[in-house]
Amino acid sequence: MRVVDIIMKKRSGLELSDEEIRFVIEGYVAGEIPDYQVSALLMAIFFKGMTPEETASLTTHMLNSGEVMDLSGIPGPFVDKHSTGGVGDKISLPLAPIVAACGAKVPMMSGRALGHTGGTLDKLESIPGYNATLSQAQFRQGLEHEGFAMTGQTAKIVPADKKLYALRDVTATVESIPLITASILSKKVAEGAQSLVLDVKCGPGAFMKTLADAKALARSLVDTGSSMGKKVVAVITDMSEPLGLTVGNFFEVEEALDCLENHGPADVMELTYRLGGWMLVTANLVPSVEEGEKRCKEAVASGKARELFLANVARQGGDVQQLLNLRGKYRSSHKTVLRAAQGGYIQSIDAWKIGLAGVYLGVGRNTTSDKVSPDVGFIFRKVRGDRVEKDDVIAEVYGKDEASLLPALELSNTAVTIGVNKPAPTPLILEEISAS
Repeated sequence: MRVVDIIMKKRSGLELSDEEIRFVIEGYVAGEIPDYQVSALLMAIFFKGMTPEETASLTTHMLNSGEVMDLSGIPGPFVDKHSTGGVGDKISLPLAPIVAACGAKVPMMSGRALGHTGGTLDKLESIPGYNATLSQAQFRQGLEHEGFAMTGQTAKIVPADKKLYALRDVTATVESIPLITASILSKKVAEGAQSLVLDVKCGPGAFMKTLADAKALARSLVDTGSSMGKKVVAVITDMSEPLGLTVGNFFEVEEALDCLENHGPADVMELTYRLGGWMLVTANLVPSVEEGEKRCKEAVASGKARELFLANVARQGGDVQQLLNLRGKYRSSHKTVLRAAQGGYIQSIDAWKIGLAGVYLGVGRNTTSDKVSPDVGFIFRKVRGDRVEKDDVIAEVYGKDEASLLPALELSNTAVTIGVNKPAPTPLILEEISAS
């Protein structure tokens, strides 16, 4: 079997066999197939696509390229949530302890910020002392005691994905639906999740810009996950505006605590409860998503979810008292403000531009080796639909240094559109897709 023949076959739009896909994945992970040949195959897949059978095969062989979390002996059910990436998307932080408080186990393997999107691990590591690189034993302990644990992908978990993602990032093949599907599901199955709820972002601040593309990705994820024996639901959500009132690592931890204390921003609370409701449905703990939402709200109102979150912080090395003491105070000394250019109503705040401005500030990274700052980002005082007068403060802006503020402010100024009339409300949840 030759790689060049497999490339030519896919270039011609033909379906690859399970054996051909296995040959490529195993050879690439073993270092026997060079980057340039895999790059060519990725580009062929980008343009010609893959059938559901090919996507399932790719996912399975990526999963089998490394270790799988051993959760045997821990009573389930095991359910996780994954977001395709957005701006201000801190949902995982309050969601995991809420669902755990309702009786599910949440084995959460998360990622870091790259480009304009934020990373759950960077947010957690803004908590002094927090360790987001857990051994299997530590991961199991978190699940056994708090009902959830938060960790990053190790070198031994789905190594094929680590290599392929790095290659996709530099070959302009990130936005391929079958490649995204295989990347997400191989990691989620490897972490031990029996069911999965997917938050598929749609709009300017998402990788899927149109509803049609978001639906295609959601259907691919649901169908492929179902073919692997997992119960999967995809919730398509709007990512036109930043989610919540904060964009920034520690700032979003603060907002997560607000949510766990039952006074978070309305959009963050709405999405957290909806995703939590679906997680409890797929875990077979409730009969309907409405009942699931009710259970999640009770977990917050009782204080149990907040208690589990702080217990997780302590278990993973974080300083709980310092976290609480830093709330509202952990801010970079390099500060400016984003002001309204005119009076009127805020029509929109472009999530993509705010995300990119955040990279200048130090919230995110352009390359995997870039460092992020915990105490920088945006704190919004006005959002879409709010009335403003000229020079009103729309957001406080914090940067890693003085030089970062000017380009971030210039870009974020272009992100805000102000008009005469108050814009009509738009839905946050656009569509929900489950296996037929």
